[in-house]
This record gives sequence, structure tokens and C-alpha cells, in this order.
Amino acid sequence: MRFGLDKFLWAASSVLLGVTLAAAVLAGPVPMSQNAHINAELRAGFAGDVLRNTCPTLSARMLVVVGRLWDLKAYAEAQGYTGADYDAFRNDPVQKMRLKDEAAAYLAAAGAKPDDVESYCAVGEDEIAKNTPVGQLLRSSR
Repeated sequence: MRFGLDKFLWAASSVLLGVTLAAAVLAGPVPMSQNAHINAELRAGFAGDVLRNTCPTLSARMLVVVGRLWDLKAYAEAQGYTGADYDAFRNDPVQKMRLKDEAAAYLAAAGAKPDDVESYCAVGEDEIAKNTPVGQLLRSSR
């Protein structure tokens, strides 16, 4: 009788494991707002946009920007999101505001001060020099 119980418990645990794994696959990826890489890339884009629009000596490296957006979409799709999920997330006004606020906080922490254009130029130049994700999106005419 004991041999039969062991086989039953082994089979039951195998079925439970299979159901758990299937549920994880069917559940899909975490919400995009919790995907660190996607959020970091979009936050860098918003920060770069603020820098180039504030500092007259900074501009966007548009081919790099567009390429990074396409790469990010491919990354999202590889993570299990659909292209429509990605587009909806990028265009969601609540998510845009959240990421813009985070980008503003990042720039402030880096030394950008409201009403001080030169502080934004200095932050942008520093980002370029350090080759950060933000800096990779920018070019300087200095």
C-alpha cells in the first residue's frame, strides 16, 4: 500500500508543478510599468528630450533615438508583450507623466536647476561625457 501512495504523491506533485508552470506562462510578463529596462530606457528618452529642449547647444542624435525605440519595442516583444501593448504603454498619458516626473527628478539630482539653462547644459555635457543612456541620445555643439 505504501508503494502506491508514494506513486500517487509523486504524480500529484508533478501535476501541480505542471499546472503552476503553465499558469506562469499564461499569466504573461509583469505589467510594463514594472519592467525596469523598459522604464529606464523611456525615462532616459524623456530626460534627453528635456535637456535638448532647454539647452541651446544640445541636440538629439535622432538616428540613435529612433533605433533605441525600435530596439526597445523588439525587447518588449521578446519579453512577451505585444507591439500593441508597447505602443499603448508609450502613449498612455499617466505613464508618460510618471516617467517625465522621474526624468525631472533624475535631472534635478544631476544638478539641473529650474530657470538656469546653463545647469541643464552642464548636466547634458556630463551625461555625454559619461556615455550614459541619456548622453548617448545627445550631441553637443560646444
